[in-house]
Amino acid sequence: MPAETTTPPPVPESAVPAEAVAPLIRGVRVLRELTDAGGTLSLSGLERATGLARSTVDRITSTLARMGYVRLDGRDAVTTPRLMELGNAYLAALRLPALLSSRADALADELDESVSLAVADRDGIRFIHQATRRRAMSLSFRIGDLLPAERTAPGPLFASEWTEGDWRAWRERRAADPENRGFPAVPARELPLREGEFEVTATQAGRNGWALDDQLIEPGLVAVSVPVRDPRTGRIACVANVVSHTSRHTATDLRDTLLPRLRATVAEMERELAAAPDPDPGPPPSGSAAWIGASKNELGREFVESLARGLTVLTAFGEGRAALTLTDVARATGLTRATARRALITYEHLGLVRGQPESRTFSLTPRVLSLGFPPLSRTSLPRIAAPHLADLAARVGESTALAVLVSSGPTAEIQYTARAVSPRIMGVDIRVGTRLPAAATSLGRVLLSDTEGSAASARLRTQGYALLDEDWEDGLRTLAVPLHDRTGRVVAAVNVALHAAGRTAAECVEELLPELRLTAARIEEELRAAGHFTRVPLL
Repeated sequence: MPAETTTPPPVPESAVPAEAVAPLIRGVRVLRELTDAGGTLSLSGLERATGLARSTVDRITSTLARMGYVRLDGRDAVTTPRLMELGNAYLAALRLPALLSSRADALADELDESVSLAVADRDGIRFIHQATRRRAMSLSFRIGDLLPAERTAPGPLFASEWTEGDWRAWRERRAADPENRGFPAVPARELPLREGEFEVTATQAGRNGWALDDQLIEPGLVAVSVPVRDPRTGRIACVANVVSHTSRHTATDLRDTLLPRLRATVAEMERELAAAPDPDPGPPPSGSAAWIGASKNELGREFVESLARGLTVLTAFGEGRAALTLTDVARATGLTRATARRALITYEHLGLVRGQPESRTFSLTPRVLSLGFPPLSRTSLPRIAAPHLADLAARVGESTALAVLVSSGPTAEIQYTARAVSPRIMGVDIRVGTRLPAAATSLGRVLLSDTEGSAASARLRTQGYALLDEDWEDGLRTLAVPLHDRTGRVVAAVNVALHAAGRTAAECVEELLPELRLTAARIEEELRAAGHFTRVPLL
């Protein structure tokens, strides 16, 4: 399992390689600014934040929108869950979340505390898994968030393996940014770090095999960490971290009461890593080059072809494809070797890819998670669905809604979780949060058909939709289709609701059903991306 531990400091901007792809550098800059802004930023705000010309920002965001990575909402650019496929490529290649997350989740349930897994990202740490307790006082860290090593419990453990070059890079960063302004996920540092303090802490952590965070990030937050070592190399693959607050535990109490259980879980994790078989590489993405070429022909100057090609290179990596040669990347993406090579050179410069000269391979670094992943990792199904429902309502001129099943049995109910209203004077007006008997609605019948074994449910599953013609209320006609998660399980339903005078039942099936299914497919695509390594709440 690859882990980021001792990579060199970033290359200065003045040393941009001659073969680097300038539009790709600019596109990555836009994505990082969007990420730091929480996923939404106006186009003029992007212009100011990146220092790029407005015309350049417009072309980049137009390209990202075409790729499905951002949505242009008026004057704003908004990242979409589809962008998470870049971070998913890194996490899948890393394998650690897939192998260890269930152990972390079980420990969080047992201790009733938040548990995270973190990897090193140069002189910081980056989260790759979070099992967070839902409380009034809860953690706001997200998968992909970057924290300075010296203000965390995992940091000293990683620093115990640093080379002198790593320490030099850390000292240079501290001197340039003593308040940690370059780490948006944490508040600025108020008190200066005493000279030599972190070096001593790292030495002790390496000797003890654990480390504490006693309110280093902000008052009240405490944590204890233990390293998970790669069985092949003995080096730290990731760090398991238990986080609490001082109203529940002091740092000393964490060490005395929870550290033994954390150590036991880490031992289980290391056995899991040792027993894990080599991954079976799934199929890499294909057809990207042809799609990019077609988009360029259609959009002309508004589509930055070199940016789209470069971002496609990141998706060539994944489970069983952690280390790829230049030939592997070119074959997976359909790009020429020269194009793939220039993209990889650019990513090495940006710190997103690490080259291994001895094996002539490349691998992704944790920094890929900086491309939109943190703000998107906390998304919910209603937030994913909302823009698609609005688009559907605008296309068909009728009200649309999303609902989930909230109870089962004879009194099963559905709850409306998102909607978009019709522009008509007389339209369906059912508010978000409303609960209705499942059997009385098309949404409910779709959801019940996935859990019941009756002949009627079997017919509905085969048909793929439910149509109610004035069954529930005179004049109301509704049509619903299911929404599936990445495992194929039906988790929600989407409908169109209208007055019966607007369209006949046959016209609903002929005209509305294709549009409804298209909307469901678009929501499912984003739900699959968002739910690969994160939990997507349905409500």
